[in-house]
Amino acid sequence: MCRNIKTLYNFEPPTTHDEIHAAAVQYVRKVSGMQKPSRANEAAFERAVHEIAHVTEHLLEALVTTARPRDREVEAARRRARAEERFATR
Repeated sequence: MCRNIKTLYNFEPPTTHDEIHAAAVQYVRKVSGMQKPSRANEAAFERAVHEIAHVTEHLLEALVTTARPRDREVEAARRRARAEERFATR
């Protein structure tokens, strides 16, 4: 999975539309192999982003869990610690 796509489910506060859109952009970039589409592909690229974001919102709304919501700050601290360990100069 693309490292830039983060888990969006079961957070407090809930995931925003902007976060879902950003994940959809990352997904389409990864699948298409394009960082920025050409003008000829721009409409298809944007349509794919819109559709994936829309489906993702429906998925997140439909999922159920009994687990407590994750804290965004705790998860961010974990990501920073992993990155620090991974990219530490030796």
